[in-house]
Amino acid sequence: MGFNHFFHARDDKHRGDLVFFQPHSAPGVYARAFLEGRLSEQELAHYRQELQGAAHGTRGLPSYPHPYLMPDFWQFPTGSMGIGPISSIYHARFMRYLGHRQLLDSGQRKVWGVFGDGEMDEPESMSALTLAARENLDNLVWVVNCNLQRLDGPVRGNFRIIDELEKLFAGAGWNVIKLIWGSDWDGLFARDQSGALMRAFANTVDGQMQTFAANDGRYNREHFFGQNPELARLAQGMTDEQIDRLKRGGHDLVKIHAAYAAAAAHKGQPTVILAHTKKGYGMGAAGQGKMTTHSQKKFDEQELIEFRNRFNLPLSDEQAKGLAFYKPAPDSPEMQYLQARRQALGGYLPRRQTDCETVPVPELASYGSFALQAAGKEMSTTMAFVRMLGNLLKSPNLGPRIVPIVADEARTFGMANLFKQVGIYSSVGQRYAPEDIGSVLSYREALDGQILEEGISEAGAIASWTAAATSYSVHGVPMLPFYIYYSMFGFQRVVDAIWAAADQKPRGFLLGATSGRTTLGGEGLQHQDGSSHLWAATIPNCKAYDPAFAGELAVILARGMQEMMVEQRDVFYYITLMNANYAQPDLRAGVEEQVIRGCYEFGRYGPVIKTRSAQRRELTLMGSGAILTEVIAAAELLAAQGVSSTVISVTSWSELARDGQACEQAALQGQSGQTAFVAEQLANTQGPIIAATDYVKALPESVRAHLPAGRRYLTLGTDGFGRSDTRAQLRQHFGVDAASIVRAALVSLA
Repeated sequence: MGFNHFFHARDDKHRGDLVFFQPHSAPGVYARAFLEGRLSEQELAHYRQELQGAAHGTRGLPSYPHPYLMPDFWQFPTGSMGIGPISSIYHARFMRYLGHRQLLDSGQRKVWGVFGDGEMDEPESMSALTLAARENLDNLVWVVNCNLQRLDGPVRGNFRIIDELEKLFAGAGWNVIKLIWGSDWDGLFARDQSGALMRAFANTVDGQMQTFAANDGRYNREHFFGQNPELARLAQGMTDEQIDRLKRGGHDLVKIHAAYAAAAAHKGQPTVILAHTKKGYGMGAAGQGKMTTHSQKKFDEQELIEFRNRFNLPLSDEQAKGLAFYKPAPDSPEMQYLQARRQALGGYLPRRQTDCETVPVPELASYGSFALQAAGKEMSTTMAFVRMLGNLLKSPNLGPRIVPIVADEARTFGMANLFKQVGIYSSVGQRYAPEDIGSVLSYREALDGQILEEGISEAGAIASWTAAATSYSVHGVPMLPFYIYYSMFGFQRVVDAIWAAADQKPRGFLLGATSGRTTLGGEGLQHQDGSSHLWAATIPNCKAYDPAFAGELAVILARGMQEMMVEQRDVFYYITLMNANYAQPDLRAGVEEQVIRGCYEFGRYGPVIKTRSAQRRELTLMGSGAILTEVIAAAELLAAQGVSSTVISVTSWSELARDGQACEQAALQGQSGQTAFVAEQLANTQGPIIAATDYVKALPESVRAHLPAGRRYLTLGTDGFGRSDTRAQLRQHFGVDAASIVRAALVSLA
């Protein structure tokens, strides 16, 4: 119904609707694409056989919607329950944001989301319902497939999920359309003068309704209509087959069209259609309404014949048993209708498009010269970032495309000055005089505001970031989101949403501020991040950096913007930022490429080694992020004891590890002569290697296999739970302060 009458594709006159497909509907979407001529029999034959498909010269089809795997087909991944619903809300809101900022007119477009009733138990599914209502997102329509079943059993066996969802959505401010019974029931309702049918339904819980769905007409005559004489009279004159064919609303095309049309026309509220269906509809005794339906993987020959008969498919017994694909002739009425409806709606769907304009990026010196030539000025890398962001927002080309996103921490990160500079987005402007109206940091909301202030909702903020980061493909409008947050509440809290975002090939920056186990002194165990870089390293298209200095940060930002906005590469960056103020050195000219690749020589300390015997008093110190200053302090302490050291600033452990793994893989394939970048960087250093970070030891351990042969390697990290104390005490406790690094160095030299 949606494909034939409501889902509009992108064309010259319409930017296209956004459709979030229920993951288990993917085979049906593939089947339609096959009829449309978009997929071949070979591709269908390799459903859930992606690797085998490639080996046989065709494309295998993924189990669920995955843009990363089918980049010209799927737009949104929905396989992880709850991520699709919240994403659809924030996509609908982002469309309004683009319109209010006069970047794109999306007035005729809709966001359609098809989800399951069991999926509504996920916190992410429910957490943004009030936002959708508060923002009057009448461009948003959800269809909740209420088949009453989860994987293991009923969604609400002893209750009624549709009643529960109706109350929930209506209370949140949504327009609710209930699509409960099909047209076959209309006559029965009309003849029911006593209300017996309504009472029977009202007293039937979902567990019992599932049992009715799993059985045939004879059973339902006896156990449903046989409950009392009034119901029995309603069923008089009906055959068992007619009772068996009584449809629920979600299977009645006339009722579905009426519900969709009402939803599409509704103004002022988001709409949810609660569609009553049967799980395994049409599977008969093989699986319709059964507890085991979700696990049903195949039909036996008799079940295949019964399925063919149930839907009157023009297949012979042998074709049905052999799983032959059926495709009507191109000139058949069915095919002509199917093709004509899609042409009337702008073309085929789903379809992911990536053509968009490039956006020029300012020269680094125009916004980051203060960071490159810091001359020892004290500042935190967070402050350096905010200053560069403020400068970038002034760029006539890039500035309007930047989307700053915060989850109620802008003041913590020193971003309050941006409130006046670019404003906080509000769909109604600002209807009040803020308490701090006379301040230069006054809280300013505006219809054309640029900052997305998401409140205390990391799930909402990452959904907003995803909408902005995929705008180049969803809308053909490249945007550049910067989402800054407490680093502990990023990957640790919403990694599933970040993984789903990665599936969509996003382009943007995630900024984990107050990062590291010891940089956020007073907050303690729940706030101190020692693991986010491990999470980030698992995502193939995420480049993660832990810069210690403002100059390094500037170079990384510049490269990321170049890759995403100019070169249009499908990558996103995760950068950790510190809140500690310390002296920022100038970035030495010529090391920019090394910064991007993962490490560079920061400096050499201690006496110059001239004899081979003296080399036993030489070593290499590696450090990153918040702990690099401790590493430098340790080098100075060692120098005072006559120990020479080379300090290596590591900007990205994960990029070093990936490079090393690529070299290993090349060697396994017979391509010799490649040396890991980290080994090249350490080739001119001597002695044992000590690596220290503000993260767990597993992070520096990730490069062990790629170091020069024969070098002792000792890692220091912050394994364990955090504590509330000063930075000095925390670093001493975890053994990553200068004194601990010195002890490790001396032990390694012994």
